[in-house]
Amino acid sequence: MKRLATTAALAAIVAAGCSVAQADDHGFKTKIVDGPSTQTARLDLSTPEGAVMAQRKLSCSTIDGQDVVYHWEGRAYSRRKGERDKHIFDVEGMNVRSCTSVTDPERGPGFKLVSREILLYLDKDTGEPMRQWENPWTGDTVEVLHVANDPVNFGDHVVGRDGKPAKTSIRVDGDKYIQTTTVPLFYPNPLGGDFQAEVGGTYHATEMFNTMGDLESLLSSETTTADAYVGWVRMSDWLPWMKMGGRDGVIYFHTAGSKIGGIEDLSDRMRREIKTTYPDYTTAPPDDDPRRNMTSWKDYKRIMEARKAE
Repeated sequence: MKRLATTAALAAIVAAGCSVAQADDHGFKTKIVDGPSTQTARLDLSTPEGAVMAQRKLSCSTIDGQDVVYHWEGRAYSRRKGERDKHIFDVEGMNVRSCTSVTDPERGPGFKLVSREILLYLDKDTGEPMRQWENPWTGDTVEVLHVANDPVNFGDHVVGRDGKPAKTSIRVDGDKYIQTTTVPLFYPNPLGGDFQAEVGGTYHATEMFNTMGDLESLLSSETTTADAYVGWVRMSDWLPWMKMGGRDGVIYFHTAGSKIGGIEDLSDRMRREIKTTYPDYTTAPPDDDPRRNMTSWKDYKRIMEARKAE
């Protein structure tokens, strides 16, 4: 893909995505009315261009390379047959990301998002990041490995991967927008063997997002990023560091958060962890980051293999 300036690919998306008449210097269209005054344009969610631009404003910013930060907190629970769900620890997460305008010869103009994310596992009583955890089922004390995924990248274009025009899943509810996204995950487990289809062990999880916010901040051409509040639920197999040894059950997370002003608006706890352990997570990766995405299970494997090689 070839990177384009904001005033090229981005302007093309905005111009086509606004149901108005004339584009300004930033590529946003405004409708000309009688007299010298103009009326601010609004994105048209029914067009592929409007759908992509709305997703970009929800996810990051219309300004290439401008960092945007999401933050969320919640709880983790266990679920096993024959016993009540247990509140086993708390969690706090952050993601720092930025977008850049790109174009593709087949899928047309769009954007690429690059990001890094942290998820801290917190002691449910003290609220502090755990270094060790007492497994209530095995009785063992295990080392806690927090999530530090770098990178977590994706993109969107006016033509989807299926070759059809992009459509939005955002719906309007009065003066608010709402987007519900469900992501079922079922793929070869990076910690499993070569015969997962025969003997099991395939990675199996589901992530569920609800994102909502002020509709005007999403549709107005005068804003570069949309107001956003997010709910995140994840259900998956036990985390590798829990060392559950094939015991039945799942872990699920129930969290909520929002898009915030920047790294400085994170909690003292998160900023302290970033400063001492994850210094690269103050900014998004380079916008031309070519790396494959990292997951917490792949990262666990990387860490364990590095230790064995020492």
